[in-house]
Amino acid sequence: MIRGLFLLLCLLASWDAHAQWDLSDVLPPTEFENIHVEKLASDSLGTVFIIWVKSEVKSHLHQVHTESIYVLEGTGTMTVGDSTFTIHPGSFIFVPHETLHDVVVTSEAPLKVISIQSPEFKGKDRIFAGQLKRPDDY
Repeated sequence: MIRGLFLLLCLLASWDAHAQWDLSDVLPPTEFENIHVEKLASDSLGTVFIIWVKSEVKSHLHQVHTESIYVLEGTGTMTVGDSTFTIHPGSFIFVPHETLHDVVVTSEAPLKVISIQSPEFKGKDRIFAGQLKRPDDY
């Protein structure tokens, strides 16, 4: 767990040596439907998001991107490929590109995670199960 957090912090620091966030101060709006996403940093090599999930993220994959996820708050059941496991604060998950993954939140409070997409995520490389096709622009 400490090694995963160290890796995450190194990745964050490599984007902008002057960027710093107190993630406990980054809050979602008072009301949001199921998922709220805030971009923290981005360049051509990757994008860092903080994401809150109230109930679930449906099964999807990224054809171009890898995703690294670090759980800050909440609990859930996550599936990556053929593996299903419990996630909780401190969990670090690596999702290779072209791998289906989903999560169901099991805590009363929303799941709060840091998600790092590499290369830069432009919002179009999220293909839900059953809709697989190559995106025009990732």
